[in-house]
Amino acid sequence: MGMPIDEIVQRRAYNAAADLIDGNVARGLGGKVAFTDPERSLTYGELQTRSCRFARALRTLGIRQESRVALLLLDTVDFPVAFFGAIRAGIVALPLNVLLTEAQYAYVLDDSRACAIVVQAALAKPIAAIIDRLPELRTVILVGATPADKAAFPGCDVHLLDDILARESGEPCAAATNSDEVAFWMYTSGSTGDPKGVKHVQTTPAAAAALMGRNIIGIREDDVVFSAAKLFFSYGMGNALAFPMSVGASTVLWPHRPTADAVFDLMRRHNPTLFYGVPTLYASMLAHKDMTRGAGSNRLRLCVSAGEALPLALGERWQAAAGCDVIDGIGSTEMFQTFLSNRPGDVRYGSTGKPVPGYELRIVDESGRDVPDGDIGELIVRGPTAGEGYWNQRNKSRHTFAGEWTHSGDKFYRDGEGYYYYCGRTDDMFKVSGMWVSPFEVEAALVSHEAVFEAAVIGKEDDDGLIKPKAFIVLRDGYTADDGLLENLRVHVKERAGPWKFPRWIDIRSDLPRTATGKLQRFKLRDMDSQHP
Repeated sequence: MGMPIDEIVQRRAYNAAADLIDGNVARGLGGKVAFTDPERSLTYGELQTRSCRFARALRTLGIRQESRVALLLLDTVDFPVAFFGAIRAGIVALPLNVLLTEAQYAYVLDDSRACAIVVQAALAKPIAAIIDRLPELRTVILVGATPADKAAFPGCDVHLLDDILARESGEPCAAATNSDEVAFWMYTSGSTGDPKGVKHVQTTPAAAAALMGRNIIGIREDDVVFSAAKLFFSYGMGNALAFPMSVGASTVLWPHRPTADAVFDLMRRHNPTLFYGVPTLYASMLAHKDMTRGAGSNRLRLCVSAGEALPLALGERWQAAAGCDVIDGIGSTEMFQTFLSNRPGDVRYGSTGKPVPGYELRIVDESGRDVPDGDIGELIVRGPTAGEGYWNQRNKSRHTFAGEWTHSGDKFYRDGEGYYYYCGRTDDMFKVSGMWVSPFEVEAALVSHEAVFEAAVIGKEDDDGLIKPKAFIVLRDGYTADDGLLENLRVHVKERAGPWKFPRWIDIRSDLPRTATGKLQRFKLRDMDSQHP
């Protein structure tokens, strides 16, 4: 088992790769499968060897300790090799979202000043198109490529991953890093604007694994994990790297889009015991013809949801159909993983549960004063996985990382029994008739209607300049919008959420804007609505 949390955060000499990989080999798990993708499997012993080879290769290529190396990789066994290989060498690993545009990659790579990039051949085209604009980025390591692919990066020092690994020793090695040293960055997903680089220290993965992975989820050595959330996303990295590696469990990786069809196929083939998804995926799976007990796995014992709040109706429907709980929680890139969650044996659908032991939570008003139970305020959190700050964002760092407390930017209220309820992002909240309206509360009421697949709600000015709710809705198959249905939806919301919260306008859409990690982007709806009222 992994080290106790107190020992993790108090150690000075510490390297995350040495702990999470070498520790399992030392316990006799070197021959156990750590990761499986559609093409290959990698044991803990092979992961140790290949990550050590990669660490040495980076230093051979002249990349200095504390430099940044970007990783633009699909979810295959090469991801943990590169990620932990960089950390072994004391080099900062920088996973990138695989679904960004050229302009977004240019922004992140320029902002981070990454000197090297490890890039999947299938993802290399946008990087090749912008490389001339990135004078700091001169080393390119291609994954799944041929020698001919090197020509796409003229003027750069270009290598194939397998070639550089073959030249190095796989003997165990680790840089003399310490627990407070920055090990990796993760850029925020951009649900409210440009992404920001969050700096995380060496102990962050193991601390998150101890608090959420072992204490709440109860992950064990015999678990098989499948996370639909990708490794470049902090939720996915905790699910599929930090948590299972902390106990020597096995992870199934899927490099492609996690459609309901693909997920059911993977569930049947690998029979995972733990499944991690986002609410949108759970809704898609429930609507799929293959939905059965266990969602296709005959060993499924627990499901986890995060990324956005899980509506009460969706959670109850999943539990009834799958025969196991789905525990909803919330984390953030700034805190790396989940700090507030429901838990097995204590699931209250519609709530986000209670604080994960090891974290302290407060709900505060605009002046930083704690609000009483039942009142809405901003959630702030204190715990060992908080980021060191944002890169090159001094003012935003001071606001978000305020001493020991990290501002989440999320609005919550707590009931008298200690359960927390999500109300929306700080920027998403609005008042109607002088009373706060949570867009999530209205959205939850809408999706509880049989005709609604997805919903998003914003505040919009009426002809009198007063703010009222406007809803954007994706209907389920078989339903069409007409005046009768729209009026029925308004009555439904009045009954479920309150008479002043019903949407005055309802816009039927084919989809809703989301980040690559599944978070709803209400600010895009506000922008579109202001341009086309």
